[in-house]
Amino acid sequence: MKEKQPLALVVTGPPGVGKTTMGRALARALQAALLDLDVMTNPLVDVIAEQVGVPGDYADPDLARVVRGPRYACLVDTAVDCLEARVPVVLVAPFTKERTDEAAWAKLAGALGNAGGQAHMVWLRADGDLVRARMTERGALRDRVMLDSIAHGQSDIATAMPVVPHVEVDAATGVAEQVAAVLAALEQEQL
Repeated sequence: MKEKQPLALVVTGPPGVGKTTMGRALARALQAALLDLDVMTNPLVDVIAEQVGVPGDYADPDLARVVRGPRYACLVDTAVDCLEARVPVVLVAPFTKERTDEAAWAKLAGALGNAGGQAHMVWLRADGDLVRARMTERGALRDRVMLDSIAHGQSDIATAMPVVPHVEVDAATGVAEQVAAVLAALEQEQL
């Protein structure tokens, strides 16, 4: 009898929408490792941002160009190590490129699949008002910088929906409901 592949859930959504909170609950429910891009890499990104003169501005294109690749490589490499050890993973990050570019998603899903994982994208959907409210409530420096840019018309909240197959979850619902929705969708696929 063939052993089931460990899950690799890729949790994506706009900033401040609750990806980490839902990811943590999903990881607990699935007895999976929680791999959060911010937790794994933000302390180093903060140092780099300070050095290049854009403290807290994670949306700065020059900073993003330098750090995005290495940040995601840390996340994916750690996920691959877990999956090769047959440990399911929940990856939490914006995954903007992977959710809006089929080739980028195929590359990520392929890396997770080659490590023995079964990749699924989970999209935590929210409208702009909810995102702004949650970012304001969270109060992180990177959120204040982005909210200021939005207020001055220099940026908007990137809420582009995935163009790849995904499970859509309403961020306005409670965490228990969000987790139940993901688990029900996975069950329907008879994983």
